Amino acid sequence: MLFVQSTYAAPKKIAVKDLKLVTTINSTDDVAGFVVSGKTIILFGTTVDKSFARAVDISGRELWRAPLDPDSPSIATAGAVDGAGNIWIAGATSLLRPTPAPSSSLTPINPDSVINSPDIFNAELNAVALWKIPTGTSVPTLFSAQQSAPVLITGMAVDKSGASLVGLTQSSQGSVGFEISTNELGEFGKPLLFGAKSTALDAVVRHSDSTLTVIGSSAETIGGKKLMGVIDGVIIKISKTNSILKVVRSSAIKAERSWSSATSTLLLGGSVTTGSKIESAVTKFSNTYVPTWTYRFLSTGPVFTLGSTHAFLNSTGAIAQLSNWKPKKPQPILLAFDSKGIITGAFSGPVDQQEVIGLVKNKELGIICLSANSELLSIYTLP
Repeated sequence: MLFVQSTYAAPKKIAVKDLKLVTTINSTDDVAGFVVSGKTIILFGTTVDKSFARAVDISGRELWRAPLDPDSPSIATAGAVDGAGNIWIAGATSLLRPTPAPSSSLTPINPDSVINSPDIFNAELNAVALWKIPTGTSVPTLFSAQQSAPVLITGMAVDKSGASLVGLTQSSQGSVGFEISTNELGEFGKPLLFGAKSTALDAVVRHSDSTLTVIGSSAETIGGKKLMGVIDGVIIKISKTNSILKVVRSSAIKAERSWSSATSTLLLGGSVTTGSKIESAVTKFSNTYVPTWTYRFLSTGPVFTLGSTHAFLNSTGAIAQLSNWKPKKPQPILLAFDSKGIITGAFSGPVDQQEVIGLVKNKELGIICLSANSELLSIYTLP
């Protein structure tokens, strides 16, 4: 449902068009996501217990493949590309290797008095890993930061000044939200922890004033803001000195909410579960975290947002603004919005695509969507 001022006229219903299939890729790897640098698409993920990056061109032809950490167990779970085209991939690794590598070991900033327990999660993966693959090369450089407990990185953002990574780590009571940043040299600062037992972060935005916006979910008090629903979606602003400035929680009393994707313009995507009903929420926020427009769509799986204008999700029901959309099974759909939140375009993938994996855009290739079924990865562009 769209919440706009009553002065807006009801928009004309939009006909759904097919996304253009560019290529398919055979893959038995566990692909976590992808990024685009120039005309190259870089897939990243994990095979068994080894992380990898794999570059293909727009036709699906493999250009190179690189193990990210061949000497130790590791996972690759988030990625980004900086303004120079350098590829950054984040995850977790073990620093217990034949030739010890230098790493930073810092005491976390811990406003919620978390007591970490290193024997939950995969105990080997207790170091943050950040790999840089310079533009035009296929050779990764590892930057790492040893932690006192296993970590799972779920999102990252980069700019010319460095990178910020978010996810979760383990406490004696459950999961704790986690954020850590580096400078442009890959030197890590102190991690910041959120909550004590039931908090996770999924995405981060780096702002030009050196503050951060991190988003995720929590079922406990964060920054003095108490739980409103079963699980709340949370938006947290962090100062340049690594302290909490503001917390905004969702207010659905009986719902499980989570924010999972965010853009630099604060177009957020997430999930809303109320009983057996599962929806994707897509909301545009102001710089002060006031919602300016919002939708909910029946769906399953993640939702990815892009800029101020697009969202990619697996739809499971009719969308009122579309004239020919009522899927019987989960089906990928890319939605386009104008500045007021009106849907201006809709583009669908085949019903056999069981998972949406990502949504990116660059000037060379335009908008790229990635989805998958049990056998193939499929790359789509706009028609």
